[in-house]
Amino acid sequence: MSISSIITATGRYKPTQVVENRHFLGSDFYTADGNRVTKDNEEIIRKFQQITDISERRYAEDRYVTSDIGFIAAADAIQSAGADKESFDYIIVAHNFGDVLKSNPKSDLVPTLAARIKHKLGIMNPFTVAYDLPFGCPGWLQAMIQGDYYLKSGDARKVLLIGAETLSRISDPHDIDSMIYSDGAGAVILEAVEGCGDCGILSHKTRSDTIDHAHLLRMDVSYNPDFADDTLFLKMEGRKLYEYALNTVPPLVKSCIDKAGLSIADIKKVLIHQANAKMDDAILSRLLKLYDVHDIPEHIMPMTISTLGNNSVATLPILLDMILKGEMPDHQLHPGDAVVFASVGAGMNVNAAVYRLPVLNA
Repeated sequence: MSISSIITATGRYKPTQVVENRHFLGSDFYTADGNRVTKDNEEIIRKFQQITDISERRYAEDRYVTSDIGFIAAADAIQSAGADKESFDYIIVAHNFGDVLKSNPKSDLVPTLAARIKHKLGIMNPFTVAYDLPFGCPGWLQAMIQGDYYLKSGDARKVLLIGAETLSRISDPHDIDSMIYSDGAGAVILEAVEGCGDCGILSHKTRSDTIDHAHLLRMDVSYNPDFADDTLFLKMEGRKLYEYALNTVPPLVKSCIDKAGLSIADIKKVLIHQANAKMDDAILSRLLKLYDVHDIPEHIMPMTISTLGNNSVATLPILLDMILKGEMPDHQLHPGDAVVFASVGAGMNVNAAVYRLPVLNA
């Protein structure tokens, strides 16, 4: 009997610190060549919001680091499922910067965040294998793809997949792009189920482009030449990244849908990583045109970026958790519905997966 990889529970940590755009009115912004931006900050913020749709974002409480918020999301998922925490075969934690203190913006990666979260959960089972997956913003989705491999191979029955990040801690306060970044964590329990039929993870695709695109996202010093030290911050080539995403994401998503034996008409929701609303709209439009569809279906692409910003690997699991818990009124999912996940980010990496919700009593 065939094995399906089924999401049985979700959880999240959504920070309580709300940071509105007006927070940046007093910022001193610089260009990449070290020149101070002379444009009025109100104009900068207004244009920024028009392009990204971000009006506010969430920052983690100062006392928390990434493993803390990953633990909170994981505990939420475990409680939602009523799961035995000792029954996990794998804990995979997607992140990119480790634990970063509010007072010291340097990465702490030893031990792994997965080991720290397993410790915080109090899991005694030595065969619950815990490891980290740094893969840019597509990291959580890649963790789900790896989990699918483990389950379908028969090597595992239950895996815990976590995406957690505190991007606010590694963003340059003198870089306009710092307004994009936010914090958060999401978690999913993925289990092997027999006899489910055509449900669970139906297909997935991943690509990595490193020759010409590896450094579109990278670490570098502050744009402010008078910054106090040589601390490294997250930097991106925004225009080139935008073009890369538009050229690679739509065809990869289509190939993933085709691999599942479906068409775009079969897809209920497109759950996409959110860094820029304008970019996501363009990606969706190009995807639909690959199917010769020119009218965008209403409510096909749920968005959280306007209030949550870009929280990297946490975006997709938080979005899914909010939908499944009925917190997005225009975006319900029902048994039998098919959704496609997609993400793009540092590497440069792109991935997608098609998932069908199991039919009750199937």
